[in-house]
Amino acid sequence: MTPTRSSYDVVIVGGGHNGLVAAAYLARAGRSVLVLEQEPTTGGAAVSARPFPGVEARLSRYSYLVSLLPREIIRDLGLRFEVRRRRISSYTPVGAGGLLVDTGSDERTRASFARLTGSDRDHRAWQRFYASTGRMAERVFPTLTQPLPTRAELARRIDDPALWEAIFERPLGETIEATFTDDTVRGVVLTDALIGTFTHAHDPSLLQNRCFLYHVIGGGTGDWDVPIGGMGALTDALASAARSAGAEIVTGCAVSAIETDDTATEVRHERGVTGAGHVLVNAAPYVLSRLLGESEPVKPEGAQLKVNMVLTRLPRLRDTGVDPRDAFAGTFHIAESYTQLEQAYREAAAGRIPAAPPSEIYCHTLTDPSILSPDAAAAGMHTLTLFGLHTPARLFADDPERAKDAAAKATLAQLDTVLAEPIADCLALDATGKPCLEVKSPVDLERDIGLPGGHIFHRDLAFPCADREPDGPAGRWGVGTGHKTVFLCGAGAVRGGGVSGIGGHNAAMAVLES
Repeated sequence: MTPTRSSYDVVIVGGGHNGLVAAAYLARAGRSVLVLEQEPTTGGAAVSARPFPGVEARLSRYSYLVSLLPREIIRDLGLRFEVRRRRISSYTPVGAGGLLVDTGSDERTRASFARLTGSDRDHRAWQRFYASTGRMAERVFPTLTQPLPTRAELARRIDDPALWEAIFERPLGETIEATFTDDTVRGVVLTDALIGTFTHAHDPSLLQNRCFLYHVIGGGTGDWDVPIGGMGALTDALASAARSAGAEIVTGCAVSAIETDDTATEVRHERGVTGAGHVLVNAAPYVLSRLLGESEPVKPEGAQLKVNMVLTRLPRLRDTGVDPRDAFAGTFHIAESYTQLEQAYREAAAGRIPAAPPSEIYCHTLTDPSILSPDAAAAGMHTLTLFGLHTPARLFADDPERAKDAAAKATLAQLDTVLAEPIADCLALDATGKPCLEVKSPVDLERDIGLPGGHIFHRDLAFPCADREPDGPAGRWGVGTGHKTVFLCGAGAVRGGGVSGIGGHNAAMAVLES
């Protein structure tokens, strides 16, 4: 495939979900659009795959849940895509018991808190705290697809000075420690501040607060939902929408340079040189600097371990009071108490794989069995996705494969401590007789899908507001790069990150406003 024209109104570098969102919006608005993707297929990190030979399971290989994707994008682009809510929010095993948060039964949740903590205090605090973040979500989430508000405007919109102080001004650890008493409960709250983010509860930069904010405002509810048909169902639908609107998508075509004098802009790629009115970059700002021939900024650093598994059956738990189908239906927390998270952070910061690596597990097939073949589903097979925290890229720098094996071994050993049987006994075997277990470190994410340092957000997340009134369309939409005709359209945009399409939407709006 080669571009059919020498120039386009818009050239989009990168065919991940944000690039496809931008392409669909702009093509529908009558612009000529070219998408250049270096991989053989579109989708970026939001893809489904069958990594195990002979096993009919479509795993969301990299990104895995949906919260931040606005319904308006699905509606505007006419996408045939849906998500399904998980009734169980989370389960955290503790000794021979555990903490179950069931969004469908407040009484069941209250009883679980009482058994763990010995009183109703933390459950009442939990209700108050998440009621306040829920109100914040209702007010903040709609702004993500609007021009970027200033801090003052966003504070007025939230209209809760105490909550503003807790989330936007002071380290989150202060609020967690003042609000909750139980170590496990504190840890469950803190985990939302650490997903893909290497930091700690009292980081004065508030990196943890920024991560927490995006994890509790999605959809105006904070729910994290399962993509029906796997994550690839979304990007397949987006690619179809973009093509149907007239966008050209050229895969297997790496971009080598972007040249601009802020009037004329050209994109150099494997098929030649293409002119563009605007260039939207669905890649990390670190990559953009290289493409522009500018000095590269400090390389971002990812901090997660991704483990994909297919099981013959769900494992039995040490906690006999909860059905594994409930425990694994939501977010299954392992070694994520407040003190365990702090200890793991300190060990990793000192250059060691944590002795008790914290992680979270999700079983998509309990919500969406369609990602399995009918025979596999009938046989009781399941997929598990494990997301490990506090495993920064620096730990894998010297000997990536050896470090990955060590991190995976320690993480799965920690999982085994809360099970009544080893997880290895439940793993399915592929057609070659190997266990269905795939491990991805930050080094793998950089090699496989081009994320610098394996950083899943392209760079550290930013608060969804501006310190002062933004200038020009790119500033107004939070997609600026310092060049008038080159915009960010991916996770590195001000309100990017997660499977949201927001970076793509906002870059498209900036182009149309231009």
